[in-house]
Amino acid sequence: MPVAKGTPLDPGRTREAILSSATDLLYRRGLDGVGVSELCAAVGASKETLYRHFGSKDGLVDAVLAARSDRVVRWLTEAAQAAGPEPAAQLAAIFDALATWYAEPEFRGCAIVNAATQRHGAPARPAAARHLGRYLTLLTDIATRAGSDQPQRLARQLLMLIEGATVLADHHDTDGRTAAYAKQAALDLLAAPSGRGGDPA
Repeated sequence: MPVAKGTPLDPGRTREAILSSATDLLYRRGLDGVGVSELCAAVGASKETLYRHFGSKDGLVDAVLAARSDRVVRWLTEAAQAAGPEPAAQLAAIFDALATWYAEPEFRGCAIVNAATQRHGAPARPAAARHLGRYLTLLTDIATRAGSDQPQRLARQLLMLIEGATVLADHHDTDGRTAAYAKQAALDLLAAPSGRGGDPA
């Protein structure tokens, strides 16, 4: 991000450039895998610049996680919408999108949940709670339109499948079909009588 001497600086572009570089580095190395000095060197900014835009390393972490949540939720929402109006097709599209992510060489699980696992406190844990809550909103809408009498419960079950699949895809995807298995389980849940409001067996 260094600029030539005399080049006018755009604060918005500077902030976005720091965010972009920090997002990649923190995903690869973890929250505690890089100190402030190394982080500043990697993103091409002085400590003063980083602190001016984010206040602290924790402020930067919070901004990185919020931006990543925005991007991921938007991506999955768009994938669902592109599948058409049918709830089952939208749910399948979400898992298909996740499958493409799991197959990426640099995939290391969910950065937001990883961060909350590394630091079971602010800013990572509140960021993870907000992120998972946004997933629940998306899934509750699908469950409601599918006719579930208990859409919030069904949405939480579907979220368990997404998060479980993400962990297994990162650590134990023995045949590359974790997303496919989770998708089938999710569709079975959506179609089951219990998914439409009955008590679980």
